[in-house]
Amino acid sequence: MEMTDSSLPNIIKFLEITGMLKRTPRAGWVEVGIYQPESVADHTFRTAILCMLYADMEGLNPLKLLRMALIHDLPEAVIGDLTPSEKTAETKEKEYTTINQILNLLPTRQREKYIAVWNEYQEGKTREAQAVRQLEKIEMALQAKEYEKAGSASKSLERFIKSAEEATIWPELKRLLSYVSEE
Repeated sequence: MEMTDSSLPNIIKFLEITGMLKRTPRAGWVEVGIYQPESVADHTFRTAILCMLYADMEGLNPLKLLRMALIHDLPEAVIGDLTPSEKTAETKEKEYTTINQILNLLPTRQREKYIAVWNEYQEGKTREAQAVRQLEKIEMALQAKEYEKAGSASKSLERFIKSAEEATIWPELKRLLSYVSEE
């Protein structure tokens, strides 16, 4: 049993940090003037649901996809959400340092497992990582369409759809995205 009394304060601290994602607005939506934009946690939640569904339908490892979906944006709890244009080698390094600081709050076995999954997602080489990276963009496109329908944006949301189209390469996910785009 790794959930010892001595590990509990750090586990609570870890959960408090992850809770900050509920109060971290998605920067891209803020940039285009969305009133009360979704949080990073909102995006993470629906990305995880999408990953669960896709993994079960396509025979991928659902637990691995869920772990990736749940932790892919975890550093943003500390450093904030960055738009793609704001990301640099320096911010990537800061993300890496931050994920390690956050995961260092966990018992060794969990820390090692989660950092390996986070690194796998970052590298984007495995089928699971590629799936999550594409599904995460499809979720963003779906959110853009929802904002568009609601008339929430003061600027065009087309760049979010284009970003998803560029990131989505698997035929079955291209079909899914085309349905999102048609909505």
